[in-house]
Amino acid sequence: MPDSNDKIPRFNDNYSAEAVTRRRVFIADKTGVKLEHVAHSSQRLESLKGNIENPIGVAQVPIGLAGPIRINGEHANGDFYIPMATTEGTLVASYSRGMRVLSDIGGVKTTVIERYMQRAPVFHFDDARAACKFGIWFDDNLDKIRAVAQATSSVVKLSHVEQYGVSRMRFARFNYTTGDAAGQNMCGKATYAACNWIAENYPQLNRYTLSGAIDTDKKHSHINTLHSRGARVVAEAVLSRKVMLETMRVDTKTLFAARQVSNVGGMLAGTTNNGLHSANGLAAMFIATGQDAANIAESQSAIVYVDLLDNGDLYWSITLPSVIVASYGGGTGLATQRECLEIMDCYGEGKALKLAEICAATVLAGELSLASAVLAGDWVSSHDKLGRNRP
Repeated sequence: MPDSNDKIPRFNDNYSAEAVTRRRVFIADKTGVKLEHVAHSSQRLESLKGNIENPIGVAQVPIGLAGPIRINGEHANGDFYIPMATTEGTLVASYSRGMRVLSDIGGVKTTVIERYMQRAPVFHFDDARAACKFGIWFDDNLDKIRAVAQATSSVVKLSHVEQYGVSRMRFARFNYTTGDAAGQNMCGKATYAACNWIAENYPQLNRYTLSGAIDTDKKHSHINTLHSRGARVVAEAVLSRKVMLETMRVDTKTLFAARQVSNVGGMLAGTTNNGLHSANGLAAMFIATGQDAANIAESQSAIVYVDLLDNGDLYWSITLPSVIVASYGGGTGLATQRECLEIMDCYGEGKALKLAEICAATVLAGELSLASAVLAGDWVSSHDKLGRNRP
């Protein structure tokens, strides 16, 4: 049995084949589990540095291919195949079905409204009046603060800062653009430099806390829904009544009525998403393409809006206010993750907004497919057919 005094083996070169092998031997000795499958990987061990500590191998998640889906975006244009890493049977098939419908009606239109990443320090004072006075000084010195923050990176740019006064505190939500990186660490470094400059140049400041929690890392918040975190993306389409009846066996009027029920149910439950399952598609894409999977907590938030048109067609849109994705840096450069990004031509500089649009289009496809399956009676039967993997 493991003992609290047993230290995981660490070495000067923690990513060498010998170091990784010795940790696998260690875990076999302590738990009796021989890591035969975890040990198999095509990744170069040296490439893992900066992405994982104390490596022992890899987790192999099946990757399926959905699509093609036609996207008419500002950054993503054409037909795309979507790699999705998941262990949930029926997921890839369901998303492919939604993609077929969207492609049959001419594609899904995608628009990136804005894209920012935040760090939100809080500044502490003796009383509320002192905090308010600081807020005025902050605005007057924003250009100097911006210069200090941006000096920490050739990529990060400070767009604007929101201020919120509470008690004797002043919360400041710094909003940055971060190129093709997700940018959380980049923004933290920039804001840390800015806060130190503020502390040196504003003597009345008692102290500051680098994160006052309204940047909401790895958790949903209403402020993200209003002000965006990551990319704010809209995917929209006009669903032909004829195509929906032929392909999904559901009338657009029935879909419209079901959306009203979902809105009421979502309100009763207090959900952050009046859609169906955006987390499914996003998580599968995130894992396949090397995104930070914990960002699903923020990225899954969604606002669905539908409108039944006079001719019987159905306008359907989904707004994702906080899609946090990167096409460069982090886990995107690992071998298998890079290949999945390259399938969509989304690896490297200048591709982050394209990836965000593809994510939004994929989510819309999943919404249409699941909504139709529930109404047509296919939901349970499809999971019984494709989703049963019993030992």
